Amino acid sequence: MIKLSPVAQKFILHWGEMGTRWGVNRTVAQIHALLFISEKPLAAEDIADALSVARSNVSTSLKELQGWGIVKVVHALGDRRDHFESMKDPWEMFQVILHERKRREIDPTLAILGECVMEAEKSGAVDAELRKRLAAFKDFFETMNTCYEQMRKLPTPALIKFVKAGAKVRKVLGLAG
Repeated sequence: MIKLSPVAQKFILHWGEMGTRWGVNRTVAQIHALLFISEKPLAAEDIADALSVARSNVSTSLKELQGWGIVKVVHALGDRRDHFESMKDPWEMFQVILHERKRREIDPTLAILGECVMEAEKSGAVDAELRKRLAAFKDFFETMNTCYEQMRKLPTPALIKFVKAGAKVRKVLGLAG
């Protein structure tokens, strides 16, 4: 049985709450938090015991986390059960999550915006204002998508340097601190 320290419990509970704010099931987020802080891969039964959740809920949640690409199955010598571990590098993990969210949310939105702009263009003057607003929205999404794709190609150390250079970038751009 896994004994969670008060600090571990606090983090797991908070990560579950944050997950709900991000549209992720609380149990899924709590399981992710447990695997993230765990020193070794855990079997589903151990996860269920540690978090006091149903084994079936753990199984479903683990499949979702695997679908996101942030948890994987590993095997332990002498144990036929599957064990699970989370990515440990926060930078790598958030890049994987961002990419998956882009694929699930931004890509379909861009496709629909493109269709809507084309349909509004066909309707002529009737939807001129609508076309203008949709085109501006589409342009915004395309610009942010391009920015994301460029950032995604950066090696992690370069990305960290870029993110931490915020004040320097503001200065180069002539903006007040």
